[in-house]
Amino acid sequence: MPVKNDKNKDIISTKGLWAGEPDAPVSLVLYGDYESEECAKVHKVILKLLDSHGKKIRFNYRHFPMTQIHQHAHKAAEAAVAAAQEGKFWEMHNLLYAHHRRLGTISLREYAREVGVTSKNFLPDLVESKYGWTVRTDLLEGLNKGVRSVPTLFINDRLYHGRLSQPELARAIEEECHTVKRKRA
Repeated sequence: MPVKNDKNKDIISTKGLWAGEPDAPVSLVLYGDYESEECAKVHKVILKLLDSHGKKIRFNYRHFPMTQIHQHAHKAAEAAVAAAQEGKFWEMHNLLYAHHRRLGTISLREYAREVGVTSKNFLPDLVESKYGWTVRTDLLEGLNKGVRSVPTLFINDRLYHGRLSQPELARAIEEECHTVKRKRA
């Protein structure tokens, strides 16, 4: 059941936001934390893979803030969801990782302006945790799938156990493409 906002409209969650080719044979779903150094590194790898494997992959990001070690991670995730309400999720997502060491509330407001978020309620919504349950939904779904740390990647709904480097992921994507072709043949 979708979460409703204060005007009884569905809140756009990250679950339905995909980058890349909509009909790609390989789906990558990454559970991450905007304050994590490792997630920031994997973010760069994913961007390169989207560029190099364009028609073969599609990518979805799910929030898994590790709040016990990253005090700004949950609010940063909420800021990304807030940006998604105006169609600016990916722009905000990229900017949050570009500045993963500077994610205080004032910085989040600056990033929102930079990506073109126009809502006058952006900051009050963050303060009131308007999108907190949306982030928590990602986190709970991740826990149900066995996610315990970040970054955690699923390739076509299967937990990926290899290294999160560009060569290793490129190899896994190619293998998955061949597997999908064989199943379709």
